[in-house]
Amino acid sequence: MTDSSRDRIDGKVDELTGRGKSAVGDLTDNDETRAEGDAQQGEGKIKQGIADVKDKIDDVVKKVTGN
Repeated sequence: MTDSSRDRIDGKVDELTGRGKSAVGDLTDNDETRAEGDAQQGEGKIKQGIADVKDKIDDVVKKVTGN
């Protein structure tokens, strides 16, 4: 598994876990849990973005080196 694939999976897991926490925070009217979930969703999206950048860099390297 490539680093970017691992980052993408970790990011998706964080995003989904964060959504769950946000939903629990909404249901229980717990601002701290809601905020924690929102932050975790953001972290997940960032990890997925990093994975996209790594893939693009790999593509450029392959074009330049011919591999």
